[in-house]
Amino acid sequence: MSEQILGIPPEVFAIAAIIAFFAGFVKGVVGFAMPMIMMSGLSMVLPAPVALAALIGATLVTNLSQALRQGAGQAWGAVRRYRRLIGTIIVMIFLSAPLVTWLPQRALYLLLGVPLLFYGLSQLTGRQLVLQPGHRVRAEYMMGVVSGFFGGISGVWGPPVIAYLLSYGTEKTEMVRVQGVVFLVGCVALIVSHLGTGVLNAQTLPLSGALIVPAVAGMLAGFAVQDRLDAALFRKVTLVVLSLAAINLIRRGLM
Repeated sequence: MSEQILGIPPEVFAIAAIIAFFAGFVKGVVGFAMPMIMMSGLSMVLPAPVALAALIGATLVTNLSQALRQGAGQAWGAVRRYRRLIGTIIVMIFLSAPLVTWLPQRALYLLLGVPLLFYGLSQLTGRQLVLQPGHRVRAEYMMGVVSGFFGGISGVWGPPVIAYLLSYGTEKTEMVRVQGVVFLVGCVALIVSHLGTGVLNAQTLPLSGALIVPAVAGMLAGFAVQDRLDAALFRKVTLVVLSLAAINLIRRGLM
């Protein structure tokens, strides 16, 4: 039997580390997409529940860094302003997380890939969701339900949150900070949920911890780009990558 690193073959671990670095870089540039990239990439070489467990550690640490980049005071202000969205996401993560242990992998790929592809293509074609200010409270709850559901079963809850923030023309720095806060709180709920479901266990926790290092390295590189260059082109490239990843997930779900 060949040697393994944290329960997986060395070549698979190397691929996982590269995926984590790239996901961290993209997140550093545009503020989102790490779970989507990691789940899409890792699920090509690992079973879906293991891929989900593997991305959680990196997601937690990078979201903490992103949320606190402008200070704890700004982060707490974002929590207060978006408390309805955050609360709904937490509730839905706890409700949907148990489904991941028995949901067929093909169904999981489709549940993740279809909305991800829709999101990516809609953004690339400029068809952003436009919400009226009078519907903001209702929209927060609606986005929280959808986001939390997919977060619980796949570790990916970004697209509905991004669509919500874009729909109100949220300023760039505020948008990136809010994403970090919302994703951080959701990630904590996801960790608690999957410690209960068994997705995070003695076998998967070490792998999840090991991928923090390349993910943080990638994020620091991404921060440097975000601070110096216009992120518009990088965001478009990210959406193309996400759309291709979604197509791959749909393909696997239909096979």
